[in-house]
Amino acid sequence: MDYKKNQELLFNLIKDKSVLKQDVFSNIILNFKVLKGVLKEIGDDLNDKLSDVDERIIIEYKDSGEFEAQLRVSGDLLVFQMHTNVFKFDPENSLWKTSYISENSNRGYCGLINIYNFLNDSFKYNRSNDLGYLIGRLFINHENHFMVQGKRQLGFLYNDFINSTVDKDKLKSIVQSAILYSLDFDLLVPSYDLVNKVSVNEVKQVGDHHKLRTAKRLGFIFESNNDEI
Repeated sequence: MDYKKNQELLFNLIKDKSVLKQDVFSNIILNFKVLKGVLKEIGDDLNDKLSDVDERIIIEYKDSGEFEAQLRVSGDLLVFQMHTNVFKFDPENSLWKTSYISENSNRGYCGLINIYNFLNDSFKYNRSNDLGYLIGRLFINHENHFMVQGKRQLGFLYNDFINSTVDKDKLKSIVQSAILYSLDFDLLVPSYDLVNKVSVNEVKQVGDHHKLRTAKRLGFIFESNNDEI
């Protein structure tokens, strides 16, 4: 084996891949900052409009750090988390057969923002056993092309990765869709047989910290490709 040729090959591969991933990461960072501004703007606007309707309805934005932001919408909490890694679409994904990506494979690398739906009380009362649900995930490449995988409108309104580029207005629309879905995704009473047993320790903890597990669909399966629970 030729050491110099191999060393040059390694150098070029590391250089190209590392630069690409840094470009993707820098771009998702910029878009996440815009998203935070969008969340605050939507939250403030809804709060102003609802303050005259009923003061018990709370709309609140919270910046939770460089890679996380939260938007409380009454009893629901939407958590937006930016992943710090760069991802490549699965080789089996049909996007690789499109001219957009087949002409330049670097376009198949994306930053990722996950959107979770929790009950606000889960955070308010520190109920660490409670469950949340991934309702959508936003992919953005270094050229600002984007798509969303998710539930209902999040899954079909934003799936044109080839032709769609993300901007502030698109992010507003995505956030609004996430809010609409979470509000329509109600807390249902679980089957009696699934919750008819409880430990002494769990009962004692309920009085102090509300530690019995709660979720919108407790005891049911949240199917990845099905809106029915």
